[in-house]
Amino acid sequence: MSILVTGGAGYIGSHCVAALVSRGIDTVVVDNLSKGHREALKGGRLYVGDVGDRVFLEDVFRREHIEAVIHFAAFSLVGESMSVPEQYFRNNCMAGLTLVDTMVKYGVPYLIFSSTAATYGEPEYTPIDEEHPKHPTNAYGESKLIVERMLRWNDHAHGLKYVALRYFNVAGALSDGSIGEDHSPETHLIPLVLATALGQREKLSLFGTDYPTRDGTCVRDYIHVEDLIDAHLLALEYLKAGQPSTAFNLGNGQGFTNREIIEAARRVTGCDIPVSEEGRRPGDPATLIASSEKAMQVLHWQPRHASIEDIIGSAWRWHSSHPHGYSKP
Repeated sequence: MSILVTGGAGYIGSHCVAALVSRGIDTVVVDNLSKGHREALKGGRLYVGDVGDRVFLEDVFRREHIEAVIHFAAFSLVGESMSVPEQYFRNNCMAGLTLVDTMVKYGVPYLIFSSTAATYGEPEYTPIDEEHPKHPTNAYGESKLIVERMLRWNDHAHGLKYVALRYFNVAGALSDGSIGEDHSPETHLIPLVLATALGQREKLSLFGTDYPTRDGTCVRDYIHVEDLIDAHLLALEYLKAGQPSTAFNLGNGQGFTNREIIEAARRVTGCDIPVSEEGRRPGDPATLIASSEKAMQVLHWQPRHASIEDIIGSAWRWHSSHPHGYSKP
């Protein structure tokens, strides 16, 4: 029996594939390679195609003996989701429905769903737990919340068991530096900081310095990608043990300001990182910090990379050894 990883050639998906393969688990990957990279795969059998293509997806399910799906394939840029929301609902919701339909048809009982803290919207309190009200402020978060609700009803109707994992800020790279984060365009703070350290950007834009935080910049909760993947594998074991469908937050439970991230990167890299202070971006909350107590208690999950220097250091090993990403001159 195999585990199917959708979006397995992407940043987080490729780390999941590497973890599964390292454990000797038979792994199948579906990715259309629009965002992912063939070179990021540490193994597994790759089928190139869209999750939303029912004919293609059913062919994969017929060929492979799949016992569970870990679903990463999605569009995930918040700003883009506000300018072309229809693409996010088509790709994230409609393709998700095609995947669920196919799983039900072929009797695959377990789904681990890559969700997001964006389902919560503006925080009413921090740290944010799983019971926090869910009022997304962008189409990306709304699309993920729709899929979560769709999964709940499919569990009720068909017994499809799922765990929705709501990520906060994912960062870092595989410990040996062989795979990491390569997005185009890049929107995440840590890769942008490191690109500036490498001299690929003239300066880093720091958006907002007047927030009600300890140094005036936004506070975010960063989780190492390897810790994130540990939680996915524990969630799968949780479902296979007969436990009920549920959702878990995944974060470190501690927040770092944007200035603290920049200073940590200067320490890790030994490089000057020029900064240009800019005004706030619309929709950026001052503080986002996760409560991951539920995951720790129920899944017995424990982050191994709590140090921000550890997280940035692993990312730096990847970026400094792959300054142009995968297969770029």
